[in-house]
Amino acid sequence: MNFRTPAVRLGLLPAGIALALVPSFASAQEAASGTTDLDRISVTGSRIRGANMETQQPILTMTRETLEKQGFSNVADVLNNLTSAGSPAISRSDSLSSGENVGGYYVDIRNLGAQRTLVLMNGKRLGATTAGYQDLSQIPMSAVERIEVLKDGASSIYGSDAIAGVVNVITRKNFDGGEANVYIGQYDQGDGQNQQYSMTLGATGERGSLTLSAEYAKQDPVWAKDRWYSRDGGRGPNSVAADGSPISQYGSWCNPLQVNCADSKTAVWKTLNAGGNPNNPNDYHTLTAEEYANSNQQMSLLTGVERKSLYVNGTYDFTDTISLNTDVLYNERNTFQQIAGYPYQSSSFETPLAADSAFNPVGQDVSFRRRLWEVPRTTDSQLKTLRFAPTISGYFELADKTFDWDVGALWNRNESIKTQRGDMSLIGSEQALGASFINAQGVAQCGTAANPIALGDCRPWNPLLPYGVAGQGSLADPELQDFLFPTYTTRGVTKTTSFTANLAGSIVTLPAGDLGFAVGVEHRKEEGTYVPDAFAQSGMSTGLGQKPTQGEYDLNEVYLELNVPILADMAFAKELTLNVASRYSDYSNFGGTTNSKFGLTWRPMDELLVRGTYAEGFRAPTIADLYGGLSSSFERYTDPCAVGVSGSVAGNAACLAGGAPADYVQLGQGNVPCSTTPCQSGDQFISGANPNLSPETSKSKTVGLVWSPRWVQGLDVSLDWYRYEISNMIIDDSVDRILRDCYVLGDASRCGSVTRAADGHISAITYGTANLGKMDTEGYDLGIKYRLPELSIGQFSIDWQTSYLSKYDESAQNAEGQDIMIGRVAQDALFRVRSNLNVNWALGDFGVNYTARYYSGLNEDCIAIGCTDPDRIAYGETAPLRKTGSNTFHDLQVSWKAPWDATIALGANNVFDHKGPLMYSQQNSSFAYYGGFDIGRFLYMKYTQKF
Repeated sequence: MNFRTPAVRLGLLPAGIALALVPSFASAQEAASGTTDLDRISVTGSRIRGANMETQQPILTMTRETLEKQGFSNVADVLNNLTSAGSPAISRSDSLSSGENVGGYYVDIRNLGAQRTLVLMNGKRLGATTAGYQDLSQIPMSAVERIEVLKDGASSIYGSDAIAGVVNVITRKNFDGGEANVYIGQYDQGDGQNQQYSMTLGATGERGSLTLSAEYAKQDPVWAKDRWYSRDGGRGPNSVAADGSPISQYGSWCNPLQVNCADSKTAVWKTLNAGGNPNNPNDYHTLTAEEYANSNQQMSLLTGVERKSLYVNGTYDFTDTISLNTDVLYNERNTFQQIAGYPYQSSSFETPLAADSAFNPVGQDVSFRRRLWEVPRTTDSQLKTLRFAPTISGYFELADKTFDWDVGALWNRNESIKTQRGDMSLIGSEQALGASFINAQGVAQCGTAANPIALGDCRPWNPLLPYGVAGQGSLADPELQDFLFPTYTTRGVTKTTSFTANLAGSIVTLPAGDLGFAVGVEHRKEEGTYVPDAFAQSGMSTGLGQKPTQGEYDLNEVYLELNVPILADMAFAKELTLNVASRYSDYSNFGGTTNSKFGLTWRPMDELLVRGTYAEGFRAPTIADLYGGLSSSFERYTDPCAVGVSGSVAGNAACLAGGAPADYVQLGQGNVPCSTTPCQSGDQFISGANPNLSPETSKSKTVGLVWSPRWVQGLDVSLDWYRYEISNMIIDDSVDRILRDCYVLGDASRCGSVTRAADGHISAITYGTANLGKMDTEGYDLGIKYRLPELSIGQFSIDWQTSYLSKYDESAQNAEGQDIMIGRVAQDALFRVRSNLNVNWALGDFGVNYTARYYSGLNEDCIAIGCTDPDRIAYGETAPLRKTGSNTFHDLQVSWKAPWDATIALGANNVFDHKGPLMYSQQNSSFAYYGGFDIGRFLYMKYTQKF
């Protein structure tokens, strides 16, 4: 792979193919229920029409019949239950996630990241956020005809992002008649109701067709308090942590007349007695563990989602050789997310309860802590998608050869609106906690009697008044809430505009067959903005400040693909075919890149096929990567200049020069000494984009075989090996990496982003994204599909798909250029084995579909609250391991085709109500439970009426 190369590079595949037949045991590739041997019919992954892509690369297809036999109601759930699917970084279970991508549904093939799986709709890109995430909720399930999944790199055909693979959702067209669908389900705990209604109408004529599909879907939220593993936070059966957080909804304060409140070792935090007088300092008692806050009681476990969509497809034949195909899609997605009220500490914002506040019991500035329980933090996210994709195609004959051509366009616009409430205004809190008095009407008022502030301009707050206790200054007062908690909105728009032209056919007939080709050009422009309102940008709230993101880029691409038959109908070579493709992409921001792919197919006998591919790929930096606005956060980190921390270099020249004294102790929230590290900063650190990023690059290899023995009709066995190597990965630079480079490794160029206060603590760090990452992953897919001969008791079919992950290394370079391992198999919910077994039975109008979804056990780092050895608390490579067992979820569906042209299906996902184990690794969830596991038994009913 090279950059700024002005020519398309083609070559030969310099690799041998290793062949091994294995006994049939599990399976690979994917999908539950009856996936077809799609390799024989799919064209995803090639522009050459009619090419038998089974010969080059592993492809999986799920037909509409297959989708209807599953209990999933949206495209994302179907895809994320494939055995080759990883754990998307953002999911409905991740209520703590924030930003533009919240509320979306994503797919992550091979655990390479959702941004490295390209999603197409009818062969054209799905609209993405400024961060490059393609939201599958844009595609209504009622419009889907089939889904094709290419599990191999394909940048030579599709360009950027097709590193892990390609998902191509093919929609319904040429539909004649009508179809109404109803789907209703809920968990047997009585929550999480999922309802979906759709109508599809179509008509075909001599020269054209029109298909219309409308859909409404709503999934209610599930609350963390209603599940055993999330109701009490991350505390497991072996927990040694206190029950909840001492930043309690009952409020607590430290009396400066009795102890040194600035010293965490001597500070004593007290809360109001039941029925006590908040102005009497003697009516308070020391806060007990029973009064600690359990924030999960206010958190959503699964985000609520509501969708409305309208899809229209039209075709028209201008002549016998020229036709028009047009897709129009409108989709509106609304999601609701909630987390607990903010854990407010006055020391973090230097906003004590003022000595002259009407609510101060001691007449001196008072430090306090209060969980803002009355006002949970909520996020309402809306995404509106409008998509228009016309294509004119045709064919012509020349010199006894037929050539296919098409020219197409795509206009996709995504508009996002995110409305948030629950972050406290720091300007408002400073006023509400400042001077106040009781006026002549007996009402608390800001200011002083001599200089009052109008009630309409300020409302006093009493943070010592516990949740649920009435009184002046109570946070339950709606007017006080309006004063302290403004509602703010962030708006974003992304646009994708592209124009394509393709020509395909056969150049010449060789002894082994036609030499096929495809050539084409594409122009694409990406535009994006994501603009928080003035309040969010100001940073003057308990939330995280963020500046606007705005940018655009365009590109021009040209590609060439050849399908070269080498041998045919010979001994030990029934077929030997080489496929070669290369694509040159010229970007307005970073220049050019050429990416090629080579595929070889060898069929030594009719029943055995061997295939292999080698592919180069790339992922261009996104608008957010390049032009993202600065954002703030309170980071957890370890300061190597502090005494008593692991790897301390306290007192070395770099630390002293940077302003850290030799006896410096790391400070955390409230500028109090950290008891353990890593420790959360009490100051906001700033992160942002990097306009100098270059593309990620990748190399992928696959070798596989497909065996269809003639002596067992209906049996297909496939085995594929894969390996992906990604370099130049775009990752967030980290506070720990900057500090290590500066103070431990002595890279002075890294020290400029660190600012220390007079006492030596880090008061500010500015950092961004960088091309510092690498990834190397390897594994196997094994698939067994068997359609038994029809028996008197019915027709049986079996589909068993298994994926085995043998290697997963993710690393980041430090200043010395060394790789620091930050991920490996058995961490971060990387299952070594995932397997789906599907058994389908049909007899007349009745059918039963059963699926078992298997996840192997995990080893994960033992951390404080999940440690099986509570005397050892360690992190990273030095941590003792915590082991979890394997898990299997069972799904069942029973269906009946009624004589009035209807189908009724009853089903249950996780029919035995299996509960997964507690897991503390980073597993796309805000709770100690893997976000891809079922959270209970889900019961549903489906009704389909055709007319």
